[in-house]
Amino acid sequence: MLTELFTSKTRIKLLLKLFLNPEVSCYLRELSSEFDVSPNAIKHELDSLSEAGYLSRAQSGRSIFFQANKKHPFFPEISSIVRKTFGIDKLVDEVVTSLGDVDAVYILDDYAQGKDSGLIDVLIVGNIDKSRMDELRRIVEGKVGRKVRTMDVTPEEFEATREVFLNRPNWKVL
Repeated sequence: MLTELFTSKTRIKLLLKLFLNPEVSCYLRELSSEFDVSPNAIKHELDSLSEAGYLSRAQSGRSIFFQANKKHPFFPEISSIVRKTFGIDKLVDEVVTSLGDVDAVYILDDYAQGKDSGLIDVLIVGNIDKSRMDELRRIVEGKVGRKVRTMDVTPEEFEATREVFLNRPNWKVL
């Protein structure tokens, strides 16, 4: 979907990385290394997206960190497009509508950092129907073309081990 809208693969990677989890901030060399793209190519795209107001910049020491600008009027739309690209919107909709008592849904690890590793780790907090979850997981995997690994805990278990889960990169989607 994004390749038809944006011709630069580097720009697509930046949008996915920074808009999938808007709490993530990155600096030029880190992005260059992660995407295996020259720093000049990354800098050009970062500058362009920053000048348009889609990204915010913050200097810390000698490094400039970039982050999705949540105050931009198009932020909700861009974020929605990114989630649809990853298929996360389908996953969350399926989970919430048919699993029972769901308190929270977290995307963990790679996807929470905006990395498309092909594996989506999902933590579901609530009292859910586990057999229905397995069925939904298989359906969603077919829809999004990625492996989905689910973990479910009761609200009490989550509160007792909250730090273990939330010390990992995470993105709360519900």
